[in-house]
Amino acid sequence: MTRADLDKQPADVRRMFDAVAKRYDITNDVLSFGQDRRWRREVLAAVDPSYGDKVLDLAAGTGTSSVPFRDAGATVIPCDFSVGMLRVGKRAVPSLPFTAGDGTRLPFADGTFDAVTISFGLRNIVDPRAGLSEMRRVTRPGGRLVVCEFSHPTWGPWRNVYMEYLMKALPAVARAVSSSPDAYVYLAESIRAWPDQRGLADLIVDAGWTAPSWRNLSGGIVALHRATA
Repeated sequence: MTRADLDKQPADVRRMFDAVAKRYDITNDVLSFGQDRRWRREVLAAVDPSYGDKVLDLAAGTGTSSVPFRDAGATVIPCDFSVGMLRVGKRAVPSLPFTAGDGTRLPFADGTFDAVTISFGLRNIVDPRAGLSEMRRVTRPGGRLVVCEFSHPTWGPWRNVYMEYLMKALPAVARAVSSSPDAYVYLAESIRAWPDQRGLADLIVDAGWTAPSWRNLSGGIVALHRATA
């Protein structure tokens, strides 16, 4: 698959996520060996919402990532461009205010949120820098950004094992558990093409955020980036 294959039109990517929505959460749980639950806990701790904080959970999918913020007392808005994902989430958690929105043109006023977070979705915004700039626009001065995204394992042997799993085993496992296994071939390729930890930090600064930092999770398979508006 070429770089051009990854630069899909938003409608193509949207249809892909609509197709995987039905079994999305269980597929992620299987493919990550349950690590996705730990990663969600780390995101919650990084955002560290106070009671009543307004949190935008972008690329929220079915809302699984949003529930911990609600349970912590925050007012959370799950937002995603996949209507299929939102429909599945609304059936599961009807109390959450699911909102359809394009990451490059968010349907919110300037300075609306105390914190914005996006987990495993920045890769799928057609222009990640524009998406980060929009997140900055809708965040109040001094507000927080937390990005949880696949990254580059820092230890060479572990990186080699991970890449073998990513490109060979992941699609095979997805065929067994996903409602649309071909989508995971695209996802594996997009992970491989994504910038490393420093590269994403530079992109965050370029989009107008300050004081970026990151912490590696699971040996660098995932990196948790933080910044301030």
